[in-house]
Amino acid sequence: MNDFIKEAKFISGEAEWKLICPKFRKEFTFTKAIKSAELQISALGVYEAKINGQRVGDLVMMPGWTEYAHRLQYQSYDVTEMLSESSVIEIGAGHGWYASRMGTPKTTNGFYGDVPSVIAALKVVFTDGSEELIVTDETWKAATSEVLQSQIYDGETMDARIVPQFDTNVRIFDYDKEKLIPTESEDIRVTEKIAVKKVIVTPKGEIVLDFGQNLTGYLEFTVCGSAGHTVKLYHGEVLDKDGNFYNENYRSAKALTTYTLKDGVQSYGAIYTFYGFRYVKLENWPEEVKAENFTACVVHSDMKRTGWFKCGHAKINKLFENIIYGQRGNFLDVPTDCPQRDERLGWTGDAEVFCKTAVTNYDAERFFAKWLRDMKLAQREDGMIPRIIPNILPSPNESSSSAWGDAATVCPWEIYVAYGNKELLAEFYGMMEKWVNYVHAKPGGYLWKDSFHFGDWLGIDAPAGSYRGATSEELIGSAYFYLSTTLLIKAGKVLGYDMTKYEELKENIRKAYLAEYLKDGRLTSDTQTAYVVTIHFGLCGCDAELKKAMGDRLIELIEEAGDSLRTGFVGTPYLLDTLTEIGRPDKAYTLLLREKFPSWLFSVNMGATTIWEHWDGLREDGSFWSKDMNSFNHYAYGSVASWMYGTAAGIKSDENCPAYKHFFISPIPDKRLGSAKAKLDTRSGSIMSEWYCEGDDVRYSFVIPEGTTATVTIDGKTEELSAGKYTRWGTLA
Repeated sequence: MNDFIKEAKFISGEAEWKLICPKFRKEFTFTKAIKSAELQISALGVYEAKINGQRVGDLVMMPGWTEYAHRLQYQSYDVTEMLSESSVIEIGAGHGWYASRMGTPKTTNGFYGDVPSVIAALKVVFTDGSEELIVTDETWKAATSEVLQSQIYDGETMDARIVPQFDTNVRIFDYDKEKLIPTESEDIRVTEKIAVKKVIVTPKGEIVLDFGQNLTGYLEFTVCGSAGHTVKLYHGEVLDKDGNFYNENYRSAKALTTYTLKDGVQSYGAIYTFYGFRYVKLENWPEEVKAENFTACVVHSDMKRTGWFKCGHAKINKLFENIIYGQRGNFLDVPTDCPQRDERLGWTGDAEVFCKTAVTNYDAERFFAKWLRDMKLAQREDGMIPRIIPNILPSPNESSSSAWGDAATVCPWEIYVAYGNKELLAEFYGMMEKWVNYVHAKPGGYLWKDSFHFGDWLGIDAPAGSYRGATSEELIGSAYFYLSTTLLIKAGKVLGYDMTKYEELKENIRKAYLAEYLKDGRLTSDTQTAYVVTIHFGLCGCDAELKKAMGDRLIELIEEAGDSLRTGFVGTPYLLDTLTEIGRPDKAYTLLLREKFPSWLFSVNMGATTIWEHWDGLREDGSFWSKDMNSFNHYAYGSVASWMYGTAAGIKSDENCPAYKHFFISPIPDKRLGSAKAKLDTRSGSIMSEWYCEGDDVRYSFVIPEGTTATVTIDGKTEELSAGKYTRWGTLA
């Protein structure tokens, strides 16, 4: 691509403007007929561009969030039809991720910089073949805008009375333009608009809008009033036990829209920020509150939907719907932990456990590739992967953790299996290898000891006062060391490398692991998560007797807990797969269908519309688990969807034939579910698998797309099939 944007300069407003969002303006005229025109634009912050008063494009929160020290994306727009003989371009700049207080909730300054700046270049080609380039430089004028503040955490403050006066010279901002790259992100835009479901008057007398769905985006409204009247709109995810507005779980994030009216009827929607919310509390509204005057705009990376699941159990269907919404809400340019409180960060652990589900629900190859390139740039020379990508942890606090840093191996491998892009795997192989070598260099040799770990984060079996589950953090670290080495070997073999060294390392890790953590037939950390990672990651090796003993103990622990899980962020994603692997899919179904706390359906029964961070974030009595760590849109536990696709519906990828060129169909029905159907739109075509019960009989149907083959197993009978539509009958086990 011809990046003529590098001919331009970064411009910003006055240093003392601080929180005020600036605007920049340039007027120009043409004396020739225009053939085409292209605008290339970026910002350290986020931008909104207008030509002759018309907004350029429909994207929001651009140019996205990258490792600014290494690279900054720019976008290109065809603006041919927007130009006239005399034209004016205006560019507004919001603080965005660059100049908001990201990761530093006790300060008012941005992590990267204090004020936003923009860069743009307009290339006009005339019908006579000549060209003109209009670029941001010293000739532009700046003004303070109607937006007095726009922060990721704190929301937007708008004064509609203000008319920008472009009478200030711009400042030239020093940023290496060689770091500018064409956009790699999925487009971020409004993908859905949701009407108010209910206008509530709470016991406290608050007026609250309920949109019926926890979402990520912003509120659009129309209001009529007098100039100078100020309204405030507070965002929240849940109501308290008395039915009053609540958002203390947002911690220091204000999540507040403040709007000062001009005279008459007017409309507003956030320009430079986003919120996570279901409820909006109105304060000082100047007229009768009418539901039709408010709309929730859903914002996220506009990926193509590729996975669907539906079954005969209404609450499981609602759970699946919540998983989809959780992914949408947290896939806004980077895979965030949550979209509402003073965090909204690219936590690697959440992405690692959810990646397999993510690339099934949506075509997320481009989304993850962009994020992984930032991870590769943020990786330290010694191989350490920061906990958050883009990395905003100050250097003295910088460290990694098992399961979190292992996103460096898990995500590239899952993306390869889903999409078959060997070039992308090769691009990230060096990062994978450096990570494995980093862990190997830690104290412990073949085990990962004496390091910081999050452990089985938020596990039910956590000791009182701790967020970390009861499972040994060193056991988890060593198990993930084995997993990452395994995935590195697989990637290396795909790319044709000699992996002998790492195969020896892998076996040494396994032997050291069993010698350290297996005593008298049990693991020293006698927890559900410990047995899950030991079995699922393959640490039993070829020892079938050991694997059976590990599986039997896992079942015992589940039954001792009253047929319930006790797992957290590490154990939960693999729990049902492990139960299926040891021949107990019945127990997996029991956990999936459980409705009492702790369970997936507990939150559904409590009215959840996304996945919760904690199993009992909202308790049956209406009280909250905590104020500090209690997001109601946290997608990690939604990783159970991969089991729905792979076991309930039975569609599984074949890592030896990626992109579903060959795959497996082996559904395991359960009468309690009644039926199940999944459809996957893959790189190789659309796959469908469906079953439903008729008494003790089961009718199966499936579709294998052209150019692919599938290994189909029904009632223990296996057949190899090519493209076509098929029906089979079986019986319930």
